[in-house]
Amino acid sequence: MPNLKFIKNRSDIGAGTRGSDMGIDAIEIAAINAGNDYFTRFPYLDLETDNETVYTKVKTNFAKRITHVREQCQRVSLAVEQALRDHYFPIVLSGDHSSALGTISGVKAHFPDRRLGVIWIDAHADLHSPYTSPSGNVHGMPLAAVLNEDNTEHQINEVAEQTLREWQRMKNIGTPGPKVNPEDLIFFGVRDTELPEDQLRDRFGIRNYMVHEIRYRGLDTCLDEAIKQLDDCDMLYISFDVDSLDCDLISKGTGTPVSKGFDPEEVKAIINRLLATHKVACLEICEVNPLLDHKGNRMAEAAFEVLDAVTSDDMWYRDNPSRVD
Repeated sequence: MPNLKFIKNRSDIGAGTRGSDMGIDAIEIAAINAGNDYFTRFPYLDLETDNETVYTKVKTNFAKRITHVREQCQRVSLAVEQALRDHYFPIVLSGDHSSALGTISGVKAHFPDRRLGVIWIDAHADLHSPYTSPSGNVHGMPLAAVLNEDNTEHQINEVAEQTLREWQRMKNIGTPGPKVNPEDLIFFGVRDTELPEDQLRDRFGIRNYMVHEIRYRGLDTCLDEAIKQLDDCDMLYISFDVDSLDCDLISKGTGTPVSKGFDPEEVKAIINRLLATHKVACLEICEVNPLLDHKGNRMAEAAFEVLDAVTSDDMWYRDNPSRVD
């Protein structure tokens, strides 16, 4: 049995739609309804949240509730760092995707001298900053913060000083400055972006394996390339946003559903191949929103199906070099 520890982050204040705070419970209900005692087998930590702040008037329109999102990311970072220090493999279950900044920061804080690669399985690039975001929702900004990138070349917003101070603090959670090199970030399934994100991705040359490319060229071929690109990384972090799944095939039970995505078998295959490198230090699953699910609890069921499948065999976990202090 892998030495897993679950970090449950029920925060959804970085999103534009309420409900992903219930996503973790929905995933656990999916396990119960499947007759699976999965979540009774592993230790877990429930993080405090500031979800009640959604009832407070927004004063930072280009980075909504950024102070509370930053505080939540710090909680996640500290929890991930502690789990790694205690020799657990942390699996972060989150509401909205702004949490990924905290997770990556926690991994980097524990391994400050190691090179970290990020595999982002998502319909969205999440490369906005307060300067470029059309919505101001911080769940669209974690990777810009991880890369320490403002993208002011494509600025569309005049951002208040208070927001910029908080944004600067966000970029320095865990360790100061960038946590990841642009060449060590790879997208899988990104297909819904805005122009500033596309321009930033082009500037950095960030690779995106789109669903149709993977199906045309073959999953193994694409994964061989991705793993080779990350050869010089000491550790890997995998982020699985359920909106990477095909909302027409699965359900619309996520805040920003997008058609023409992956099926669960493809996501399982991606994650399992990456786990087989023995470099993965942390896995995160986020953005299940049962309030939006028009097929009962189908999105949570799909998320649990992936989670159960990729943690069913601990062979990838044994002697994982990313676990050695």
